[in-house]
Amino acid sequence: MAFGYQVLGFGSGGGGGAYVVATGGTITCSGNDKIHTFTGPGTFTVCSTGAGRTIEYMVVAGGGGGASASGGGGGGAGGYRESSGVTAGCYTVSPLGACVAGLTAAAGDFPIAVGGGGAVDSHPASGPGSQGGTSSFSSICSAGGGGGGQWAEGGAGGSGGAGGGRPAYGGGAGNTPSTTPAQGTAGGASHSDTGNPDRGGGGGGATVVGTTPTSSTAGPGGAGATSSINATPTARGGGGGGGKDEDPPHAGTSGEGGAGGGGRGASASPTDRRAGAAGTVNTGGGGGGGGAGAPPPGPYYNGYVGGSGIVILRYKFQ
Repeated sequence: MAFGYQVLGFGSGGGGGAYVVATGGTITCSGNDKIHTFTGPGTFTVCSTGAGRTIEYMVVAGGGGGASASGGGGGGAGGYRESSGVTAGCYTVSPLGACVAGLTAAAGDFPIAVGGGGAVDSHPASGPGSQGGTSSFSSICSAGGGGGGQWAEGGAGGSGGAGGGRPAYGGGAGNTPSTTPAQGTAGGASHSDTGNPDRGGGGGGATVVGTTPTSSTAGPGGAGATSSINATPTARGGGGGGGKDEDPPHAGTSGEGGAGGGGRGASASPTDRRAGAAGTVNTGGGGGGGGAGAPPPGPYYNGYVGGSGIVILRYKFQ
């Protein structure tokens, strides 16, 4: 995975001169700004630009998959990187975009990568979730979220996947590889003690770490970040919730997904028997962890796939 992405004519800068003319992705307008949204791979082509004009960006990677069964850990959110938005127009960015300059525009073709969500194992397999895919624009690369652990620590990534199963396993590291500001947070540890079922931790979110379970409830995913770069305040980068087992039968709940597209964990609890959920597409949300009941014929829930990423670019056009 390459993170030393060539700048290709973009660098930090301010504004001035004639305006940017560009194509690529789905184009919308907000006031004096144009917004290019990429929900899959594409090319951003700058046809012409004045000196010092700036492209503001938000680059979110794919979320990690949740682990299957036995109190699976939730997947970590995809890495979240954003510029300040100061030069493109008046809109609200997340805290991760504060004091981060946009990229100075230059004519040319610039490939866009949008990471897919991390995969999961299927029944009867019991295994960890996979890391999400990388998203990139010019010199900005965001790492996929770490996969949830299954009887193991969570995987590292943009945000870390959570630990899953017994005994207690740690969550994966976030902000891997390191960026400034950090592109994500760590996943929560799992928890299992005598007389209680396995409970997975919550995957790390863009701004809030994943949570370790209580004595009965699996860990919720960490919260993501909210930005108005696409003209509507939208949360992205939530961690996946941890899954919960039934064996031995105990009351309790699975972990909820983090705000910003994180998927809920599954629960085999007799008082909270429910399937989990995948990370929401184009948010980079982590997938929920799976759970299993006492066989036979106890319910068996696989982990859930992570949500795909997104790239949004914005600049003044008039």
